Amino acid sequence: MSIALVVTAGLLAVAGLLVLVRLLRGPTLHDRLVALDTLVVVLISAIAVEAARSGQGGNVILLVVVSLVGFLSTVSVVRLAGRA
Repeated sequence: MSIALVVTAGLLAVAGLLVLVRLLRGPTLHDRLVALDTLVVVLISAIAVEAARSGQGGNVILLVVVSLVGFLSTVSVVRLAGRA
């Protein structure tokens, strides 16, 4: 099980770096918004992997909070971009 967690954490780290590159290089606002949403998903996945590794259920609240903040930020940016 620990090998699977290490491999998963490594893949999530690589995914996070690639998403950060897209976030910085994205030519349009929409590219950056998609990259930011993907970064939130990678962060949520990393928190879930850490919860599985430690065996503690207290991280579930953190998962819900990060998910809600990511959703609300996406909705806010889309509403603001729609007005411009």
